[in-house]
Amino acid sequence: MSIYEVFMPALSSTMTEGKIVSWVKSPGDKVEKGETVVVVESDKADMDVESFYEGYLAHIIVPAGESAPVGNAIAYVVETEAEIAGAVSKATSAAAPATPSIAAKAATNGATTTAAPVATTTNASNHREGRIVASPRAKKLAKELKVDLNAIASGSGPFGRIVAEDIEAAAGRVSTPPTVTAAPAPVAAPPAIPRTAPAPAPVATVVPGQTTPFNALQNAVTRNMVASLTVPVFRANYTITTDALDSLYKQIKSKGVTMTALLAKAIALTLKKHPIINASYSEQGIVYHSDINVSVAVAMDDGGLITPVLRNADAIDIYSLSRTWKSLVERARAKQLQPEEYSTGTFTISNLGMFGVDTFDAILPPGQGSILAVGASRPQVVATGDGMFGVKQQMQVNITCDHRIIYGADGAAFLRDLAKLIETNAQSLTL
Repeated sequence: MSIYEVFMPALSSTMTEGKIVSWVKSPGDKVEKGETVVVVESDKADMDVESFYEGYLAHIIVPAGESAPVGNAIAYVVETEAEIAGAVSKATSAAAPATPSIAAKAATNGATTTAAPVATTTNASNHREGRIVASPRAKKLAKELKVDLNAIASGSGPFGRIVAEDIEAAAGRVSTPPTVTAAPAPVAAPPAIPRTAPAPAPVATVVPGQTTPFNALQNAVTRNMVASLTVPVFRANYTITTDALDSLYKQIKSKGVTMTALLAKAIALTLKKHPIINASYSEQGIVYHSDINVSVAVAMDDGGLITPVLRNADAIDIYSLSRTWKSLVERARAKQLQPEEYSTGTFTISNLGMFGVDTFDAILPPGQGSILAVGASRPQVVATGDGMFGVKQQMQVNITCDHRIIYGADGAAFLRDLAKLIETNAQSLTL
């Protein structure tokens, strides 16, 4: 009898557990290879999970609405209908609990994520049907360290699977005990059009006197913010006159251009002149990113926030950038973003000016070197160059930078050039 376990996949690099949103298939249903069987909620999005094998969904271990750690079995798939009863018996038998795997395998299709089913067997050897069973990471590491996989009789992973720790041990490295590791996020690909668009997430209901558990997105935000507090940062404030930008916005607003897109474009063009502000810290040194990907913080109706990314914002025209932003926000609210659409930013904008906030400090996102807090644009009485007084629209911006790689002069120069672009050359944003 061939029983395959469908494991909880790692849908992002920070995901440690996932919640079952809904099962697309029911027990007894036929399952085709590559067909979606379940929808899983990761840190920040709902993702389709496909099956690697053709067969029948025999038993659901984790029902909709419940969560499971990454790598734990969530369902059984069998090859024939006759084997369904055996799978159900296995699931209900206390003598044969499901064995979690070390990690779930990411899909090769960037629009969906595939759970890694593993054939259940009592054979602990990693050599099955003439092939070596090893994780992708283990195979890559074995090639780098010149370790012969055939020389490893049995791995420490489930059912004798060779994992990275086995390769390190064979190479003589000292390593820590195996832990659950998240698979890398899928490679960027055009997002797939969903078969049915889910309803927007409901607004969180507040019940006085009751403690409401964090949802997956709020937990992810909490982890990221706590990690950010370990980074030494500095902040710098700058006043920018926005009369020219406001005038441009009024001219092209009817064409679908948003103020968010205009700010992102202005910042992206300024980042081209200041690559250090677009860089990030690593233990090996300063990482200068080849792309300028501007993230913009968006509050979610059911709690938490997400940062959709305007990729290559410096190279895209303002009209396309605005259309892209509108699509990103709509799909973010519907929890339809792919990981590369919210996790690949190199610089972040947090705009509370739309709420009337004049100035505030933003917390540096993990993996980035800078974030810009944008306040409201308000009429201010200012001294003009001829010694008179006048009224101008002005906004306060406050940059937070990783002081390990970016210094005060770097941040100040960036803000100066951003102000110069917005105040004296705003029309260039439409070119």
